Amino acid sequence: MRELGADVYLLDYSRESLRIIRLLSANDPVKLILGDARRCPFEDGTFNVVFHQGLLEHFRSPWCLLAENARILKKGGLLIADVPQTFHIYTLMKHLLMSIGLWFGGWERQFTPGSLSGMLKKMHFEIIGVYGDWSRPGVLYKVVRQLLAKVGIVLPMYPSFFGSLTVWWYRLQSRLRTKRLFLHTVLSIGVIARKK
Repeated sequence: MRELGADVYLLDYSRESLRIIRLLSANDPVKLILGDARRCPFEDGTFNVVFHQGLLEHFRSPWCLLAENARILKKGGLLIADVPQTFHIYTLMKHLLMSIGLWFGGWERQFTPGSLSGMLKKMHFEIIGVYGDWSRPGVLYKVVRQLLAKVGIVLPMYPSFFGSLTVWWYRLQSRLRTKRLFLHTVLSIGVIARKK
């Protein structure tokens, strides 16, 4: 969005996260803001677009975050919220690991396309679109890769040893992810919603 001329603000409550972003984007004039997403240091109606990925699922009550998103958006502005999807092996693994205290991300929920859209409609947003995508590489490959690394066997981050089969699979996924039914099989979903 910066390359298209937009003023971009990145808000995080972690000084360390902002320090890392500053190092990684030293030549990019993104404005880094230390703050709480539930109480943003911005005036009402400041932004045309609010985007968050991997954030909403960490709130036991996501309403406070969505209300703040609505407050800082201009009328007609877009909210893009990207979250984990309910019906995926990732969700099963996550809940198993949370139950034994080994999940890296703390407490986390998940959503269906309908539940996320429904929440945004209750917040007086108009749903513009719903999207989703699978993990690339797949979650099971990532798990096997991590387990093998513990015994000294290193697999590549992105497997190329399946060659044209991998390319074919990713192309099929790209075509299928536009179908509503397949949104219930993807790893993550997102909703694009307009503030009324």
